Amino acid sequence: MKKRSKIGTLLKMLTLVKPLTGFMILAVTCGTLAYLAVQFIPVLGGFAVLNGLDFQTPISITAIWVCLVIFALLRAVLRYTEQKINHYIAFTLLAIIRDKVFQSLRKLCPAKLEGRDKGDLISLITSDVELLEVFYAHTISPICIAFLVELVMCLFIGSYHWSLGGLALCAFVSIGVIVPLIISKISGNTGDEIRGQSGELAAYVLENIRGLDETVQYQNGQNRMKGMNDKTHQLTENQGKLNKLTGINLAIANTFILVFDILMLCLAASLYSSGAVAFDGFIIPLIALMSSYGPVSALANLGTTLQSTIASGGRVLDIIEETPETEEITGKPEISFMGADCQNVTFSYGGDKVLKDFSMQFPENQIVGVIGKSGSGKSTLLKLLMRFWNTSQGNVRISNTDINQINTSNLRDMESYMTQETQLFQDTIANNIRIAKLNATQEEVEKACKKASIHDFIMTLPNGYETQVGELGETLSGGERQRIGLARAFLHDAPFVLLDEPTSNLDSLNEAVILKSLKEESAGKTVVLVSHRESTMKIADKTYSVENGRLS
Repeated sequence: MKKRSKIGTLLKMLTLVKPLTGFMILAVTCGTLAYLAVQFIPVLGGFAVLNGLDFQTPISITAIWVCLVIFALLRAVLRYTEQKINHYIAFTLLAIIRDKVFQSLRKLCPAKLEGRDKGDLISLITSDVELLEVFYAHTISPICIAFLVELVMCLFIGSYHWSLGGLALCAFVSIGVIVPLIISKISGNTGDEIRGQSGELAAYVLENIRGLDETVQYQNGQNRMKGMNDKTHQLTENQGKLNKLTGINLAIANTFILVFDILMLCLAASLYSSGAVAFDGFIIPLIALMSSYGPVSALANLGTTLQSTIASGGRVLDIIEETPETEEITGKPEISFMGADCQNVTFSYGGDKVLKDFSMQFPENQIVGVIGKSGSGKSTLLKLLMRFWNTSQGNVRISNTDINQINTSNLRDMESYMTQETQLFQDTIANNIRIAKLNATQEEVEKACKKASIHDFIMTLPNGYETQVGELGETLSGGERQRIGLARAFLHDAPFVLLDEPTSNLDSLNEAVILKSLKEESAGKTVVLVSHRESTMKIADKTYSVENGRLS
């Protein structure tokens, strides 16, 4: 993940607002007018007092009362409109960001996501994205509003005397800019640590839930609980630091407000005593300043509230901007499958060479067996044929065409890939199988299941093919999940079939049934059959042995 500054993160997050610029301008306009309306209500009260004392004022008492009513009503309407627009902007952008995140995850998987904690990814997709609502609904607009409102107030106060306007400017800059910067500097990377620890805790909790059976069996509950308590304590400790800084931030801001009020009182009194301003030049600027801190007080809190938001934004942007291992390929001529081969392929993962100068042929209409111990590079070979990863050296070709010159959709249509672990979704058995062909009829689904020797079992279930499999297929055994994976491969009906340990969770009887079905259904197809079992290789037309990334 790239290292980015907080300012860089904020600027990048701002670019996402571009499609909604018109709405943002409208929100800022309404917010500015709403604040000015509420801030001029006390000022009008000051003019009313001056009228009562028979001082000359630029507005009559009748006009003051009319303006008070209008400003009060405008404040309510404009504030509501601003908040509604800001939240529309925020939630629209969150939808856009989620779409971008899921598009990025799709491009990054599986190569760039294999080493990522799933709990941390869940935390990023949910809570990190959700925290960005604070930025888009409660940060951008308030900053613009504060600038415009306080500019108007400085000009208004300065109209009585330039020094009064200058003092007001110093007050607004100190509270709205200097205080947040100081607190942000003090807090350092606390926000980053909190978001990182939150993701780690989510990953740890998910891991504990999935491993609950093993934890109970081996009486490891106390140890796992200690780990969870330690992570929770670290997160709570950092959150406490941030909360403490929030209190300090509030105290400093309120102190600045009090100091500048006193300074304005002294300066206005001094100018009145020297005759530089009239009595209205003493009372009105003081009232105007005291009623004008609302927008900058909101900015003062950004020093701490933005910490977690920026950290979340950085994590989200890292995912969106992460470069995928392989890019989507389009615009190439469509090809038909006419065999495949690997030529002098070398592939390294994490600095370790998994395949070394590896060459193999996969002729049409043959079952090619690949046998070897765990870690010998068999599964990696299939992932390279799927173009999940790019080779370090050498070429992978299909129909005498480099795999990097084949449209991704064309490649996926030509290949059926069954992984070692069949992933099932919390849905019906039929829909889990239909993933391989979304428009498949029920008849086609059942035919694929019969080939995978899972149809009879499904029909014994109370709801048959409409039976829910539960989260991660928890209601099914490993062998049943594996046969559903095979049914998917059969349903996809591609000419190039890649099977990674298709019978590892099956007993010898079921393995024989599956292998018989594979032999019968392989007519007109090229099948790559990867296994560590000698018995699985019986149906192969040709068998290769792989050891330490090389053919042996």
